[in-house]
Amino acid sequence: MKVLALNPAHTTRRKCLQSLSAGGLLLLFSEQSRAGAQIEEPLIDSVRSALSSAVLSRAPPVPEFNDTETRLAYLRWLGAMSERLKKKKPEWQIRKEFLQTVWYESKRAGLDVALVLGLVQVESNFRKFAVSPVGARGYMQVMPFWTRVIGDGDAGKLFHMQTNLRFGCVILRHYLDREKGDLFLGLGRYNGSRGKAVYPDAVLGARKLWEFNGR
Repeated sequence: MKVLALNPAHTTRRKCLQSLSAGGLLLLFSEQSRAGAQIEEPLIDSVRSALSSAVLSRAPPVPEFNDTETRLAYLRWLGAMSERLKKKKPEWQIRKEFLQTVWYESKRAGLDVALVLGLVQVESNFRKFAVSPVGARGYMQVMPFWTRVIGDGDAGKLFHMQTNLRFGCVILRHYLDREKGDLFLGLGRYNGSRGKAVYPDAVLGARKLWEFNGR
């Protein structure tokens, strides 16, 4: 699957805030769920199709691999991330299903897995039933209007783990594509604060906590 290539030039606008610690930025966003200013807009057919399939796919995906080394690399990642997430999700089975779903949905959307985990941390602090003051829901704080795009308008589906993560990943991919891969602008659009540095810096700071060197 195609993974987003990050352009270092896109990060230059954040240099004025590099003196802020990632911890300080995360604290700013961890007080409550902050997403929800996304603008409702027409979607291309491929995005609408992906959103529709999110509702239909209920079981946590089980990764499949073409070779042993790729499978072992995934298992090493899963073990490392599981340790980092243990305080947020103490139960192993829940933690495993969450991580394998994040991995699957990130890869499916062509996103960096660490970026998605960083976004989840900033948006909901890994709370499945988080709700923002304006009604954004779940791990990736998806606005209810996205469910109207697929026809039934059942915002309750956004509390289903895989549905929420797929919606969030597809929406983020959509915004990044609209911004031609610019993380600063794409993340800002996801949060509804396009052009402002605080939210992108918080997510990119959190991403560093979830990076994995494969060892």
